[in-house]
Amino acid sequence: MPLEFNIAPSDLIKVGIAILCGALLGFERQYKNKTAGFRTIILICLGSTIFTMISQRAGQGVNINLVTGVGFIGAGVIFKDNISVNGLTTAAVIWVAAAIGMANGSGNYMLAMVSTVCTLLVLLLFHIFENYLDKIHHEKLLVLVFNSTNYDDLLVIEDIIHKHHLKTQRRLVTKKDGCMQASIFVTGHKKHIAKMDEKLLVMPEIKAF
Repeated sequence: MPLEFNIAPSDLIKVGIAILCGALLGFERQYKNKTAGFRTIILICLGSTIFTMISQRAGQGVNINLVTGVGFIGAGVIFKDNISVNGLTTAAVIWVAAAIGMANGSGNYMLAMVSTVCTLLVLLLFHIFENYLDKIHHEKLLVLVFNSTNYDDLLVIEDIIHKHHLKTQRRLVTKKDGCMQASIFVTGHKKHIAKMDEKLLVMPEIKAF
């Protein structure tokens, strides 16, 4: 019995658009050295397209379970360190790439293309805006180790921070190995924080920070 290749021209168009949309989003992630890069986003977009095409031909409509499945991939690129969470934007791009693939697989080519362009605009333009906000309102968790347990040294440091036009929030003060340790959350302009760091480097009262 000969094999039947039931591939319509529209199927090839869907595959091509899926690769194009995934490549555009993947290039942006790859350029920024993110966990899910060029090939990953292409495969997610292409895979969701193929699954949607298959589910439609099986008479099941668009397979919403794709959203759940892609969620597991997105969770894999999110990781947390001691003070921050990273990978949320990449996980969101994975989620959007799957949605674009589903739109493309269901034949909504224009929606897929417009969504890709809109996603790229959000990633590129709002990245500039985020950098500006981070510059004028930067946050830093400052962990100080003093050479002694003199509490006045901490008050001097906090006064210096305030003189650099920065806001402080004391989180923790402890003692270890005969030295006082303090955790201070500092917020303000990025250049003021940099100048504060330069000041702290030359202070004899501070053992490490």
